[in-house]
Amino acid sequence: MRVRRRALVAAFALAVLTGCAGGPTDGSGGSGEPELRAALIQLRADVAERHAQVRVENLSGAAVRIGEVAVVDPRFVADAVRLVDRGSTVPAGGSIDIRVQLPAVTCDIASSADPSVRLELIADGTSRGVTLPIADPLGFAGPLHDRECRAEALAAAADIAFTGFSPSPSGEPALLHMEIVAVGDGEAEVTAVQQTNLLTFGDATIDGVLPIGVLVQPGKEPTTLDLPVVPTRCDAHAVQEDKRGTIFDVRVSVAGESGEVELFVGDALRGRILTWVADWCGFSES
Repeated sequence: MRVRRRALVAAFALAVLTGCAGGPTDGSGGSGEPELRAALIQLRADVAERHAQVRVENLSGAAVRIGEVAVVDPRFVADAVRLVDRGSTVPAGGSIDIRVQLPAVTCDIASSADPSVRLELIADGTSRGVTLPIADPLGFAGPLHDRECRAEALAAAADIAFTGFSPSPSGEPALLHMEIVAVGDGEAEVTAVQQTNLLTFGDATIDGVLPIGVLVQPGKEPTTLDLPVVPTRCDAHAVQEDKRGTIFDVRVSVAGESGEVELFVGDALRGRILTWVADWCGFSES
């Protein structure tokens, strides 16, 4: 299925992991153990590649060396481990961000869970592991699990993809082509496509979405849609720094439950769309 799953949170997600590797909070830890605090964050640039970053803060009075990192969450099929096999030093009173790869979700478990983070601490040529509990104060992990499991359920009924892009002169809407193909024996309804920070649907936009109302049933012929798009705003910096402007939230109903899945236009179409936005807004003439 070509629906792009969302890894963690849309613009910026933060899940705070709090705990100590031992000892009271006295700078070095009364037992000689470092005191660490960590957060799982996802920046906009991380989303498309399903990356996240474990931010480790060292509250101790001495530097701490960290090797392996693994976020353990039963809602994923495996641990989220660091991308680069290396060690990282967290200076006393400082912090670092360690990028991890998010695995796929597993859908035979509830959206609530008690995740943790496991850190390998390296000192004097030896290593040992510590585990900290992980809180989710912004509540991103449950909704992430819901969205991606919804995408799996949708895949049993429909394959949704953006298949092409027809640019337009400045002042006129371009056309983003979408195809919805019935697959398998499931049923679903694709109700609307939500605008992004980069693209909207012009006069066809109603409360931030473009209603489409496509019912998917077994054996139904593919549905091709031409979505009118115009730039949300002509902001050269926003276009240059764009990370999520071509990832659309698509509203669907599967098995009687409504929600959203993410649909990315793909790297090739993204490049064409960003070029068109620059031309449409006159950036290329400046």
